[in-house]
Amino acid sequence: MTDHSLLFETFWTPAEPGGNPLYVLHLTNNGTAPLSGFTLCFNGPARLVANADIENGRLVRRFSNHTEIAPPQGFVLTPGASWEAKARQLSYPLRHWSDGARSAYVVTADDATIPARVLPTASTIVDNAPLRGTARAAVPFDPPEQLAVIPWPQQVTGIVAGQTPEGLALSDGPAAANTAADAFRDLTAQLFPGEAVVRGAHEGGLTVHFAERAGAAEAYRIDFEARGVLVTASAAAGFLYGLITLGQILRGAKRHRASFVFPSAGSIEDAPRMDFRGCHLDVVRQFYAGDEVKRLLAVMAWNKLNRFHWHLTDDEAWRIEISAYPELTERAAWRGHGLAVPSMLGSGALPTGGYYTQDEVRDIVALAGRYAIEVIPEIDVPGHSFATLQALPELRDPDETGEYASVQGVPNNCLNPAQPKAAAFMDTVLRELATLFPSRVLHIGADEVPLGAWSGSPMALAMLAELAGEEAGRAHKYRNNVETNADGADDIEGATTAILQAEFLRRVQETVKALGCISGGWQEAAHGDVLDKAASYLVGWRDVPVSARLAGQGYDMVVSPGQAYYLDMAQSVDWNEPGAGWAGAPSPRDTYDFDPVEGWTVEQLTHFKGIQACIWSESMADRGVFDRLVFPRLSAIAETAWTPWTAKNWDRFIVNAALMPNLYGHWA
Repeated sequence: MTDHSLLFETFWTPAEPGGNPLYVLHLTNNGTAPLSGFTLCFNGPARLVANADIENGRLVRRFSNHTEIAPPQGFVLTPGASWEAKARQLSYPLRHWSDGARSAYVVTADDATIPARVLPTASTIVDNAPLRGTARAAVPFDPPEQLAVIPWPQQVTGIVAGQTPEGLALSDGPAAANTAADAFRDLTAQLFPGEAVVRGAHEGGLTVHFAERAGAAEAYRIDFEARGVLVTASAAAGFLYGLITLGQILRGAKRHRASFVFPSAGSIEDAPRMDFRGCHLDVVRQFYAGDEVKRLLAVMAWNKLNRFHWHLTDDEAWRIEISAYPELTERAAWRGHGLAVPSMLGSGALPTGGYYTQDEVRDIVALAGRYAIEVIPEIDVPGHSFATLQALPELRDPDETGEYASVQGVPNNCLNPAQPKAAAFMDTVLRELATLFPSRVLHIGADEVPLGAWSGSPMALAMLAELAGEEAGRAHKYRNNVETNADGADDIEGATTAILQAEFLRRVQETVKALGCISGGWQEAAHGDVLDKAASYLVGWRDVPVSARLAGQGYDMVVSPGQAYYLDMAQSVDWNEPGAGWAGAPSPRDTYDFDPVEGWTVEQLTHFKGIQACIWSESMADRGVFDRLVFPRLSAIAETAWTPWTAKNWDRFIVNAALMPNLYGHWA
């Protein structure tokens, strides 16, 4: 036993009607030395209110979900003893075990840090049995369909069961087919090492022939014969998708020979329902190394998803190398005790984090291209920029006073639209990004700018006065484009914040357009109605009616509502399920059955681009939680994006989902 060995436990009791919840914090000294004059630091998605009262302790600091508390004056934590404190005031209450503390450490009187072992938060109302890993349905002997394919193809005809080959032998073909074949070899080796999905004819591989035909780039046809298979398509993407369908059929027939078949006759004619079939990944709240991102791209390709929205910056970190501003990755890519950004969301006292070099970005983008995936980088501005401003404080108004906070409790986190250095910063960053991402789409965020942002900035107030003088009634115009607050009311402060944000976005989009790119944004980018709609699109995240309304205003829309397509949401309301709960608890069936364009008019549908899964990472310090939250719901979204609505079938889908890959191999 060491001198200092600490155990941190937390217990949650929900509020009774008319009362407050109870969050019990319990620190035990299992070491051999006493502790005194210390501060306990812990973090996880749950957040105390800014000035919370602590029973049997005092609040030293609360920064978003990072909390520091101290015991009563003179308290000594002797070996074998415990200290228990209680909090009843939370701005983000616990709904699931993963909302609780995920990391903790003690800071001693001489500023040394001691890590604590942290147990999953227990609830007093249920047995604590936290769930992790992907839940898989059993494969029956008589599945709804004989073929194991996700997303289900547009048309399947004349299927006759044949002998299952050991693998697929890919013959030489047109250039586009050869490109796809090489990508398919890499893809199957990445996802299913040791299975030899691709093998030579002398190793039992069934010959796959290729031929070109006219048609859409992502469409393909497969014709089965006993002695071989013919895949026809017009482009590499179509050939690749045809091979992926073949690979799925093969794996199903090999792994479950009594349930699935490999055809000796019949055909598949296929093309996607939607053009934009996306998956977003937040690499800020938790960092994912390059190889993890590459595996996610492979999983996406296996699901025939074709847009990777890479969320690279936020309040908690900056994750991409920008050569003109090395401070961004030196200071803002890391969290920890005494650093510019404190430990948060499961990170501890030691520096935690990372970033992608520009060479790594090029490598990832190139791999995505081989998998028929476009990469869309996001630099989230002007809000969600705390880490950026910590690295580059000169981007602030030096005379700004007062404090505002985001909905996540992060203070003063917005780039200032009136600061010339901030404008120069955005210009430089966007120019570097444009050289790295051939998709020519740059996502600029624009979500969740707090009401009251810049209200204490003389620079911003001077800009506001100048804008108001340029056009009479402009404030009224912007006020009418501000979404309502949670209580349903707009206010003058909110309107003026939107005016400044809109001017910021207008200038940023000018740079994006000058670079030959289009801009993506979250739905709040519509505030002020300043974006060039012909050179932008929005991601609607609140609900379908908001996306429909914006489509009716002429914005191209990608639909990604939190209540169905945010994969950080827990899959049920059960305490033992991990994940967030502010947008609900969509089960895989809920996600599968969700109609992203329900109630849309014919005119609104002309601005519908497609759908996107969003993987926000606040709850995912534990990678087993990642797998449980993302799968099979990612495949459910992929099938909605590809398969005709009338051809969807939940019973078929959930059986076939048992064969789909996940990211880390965590099984129920």
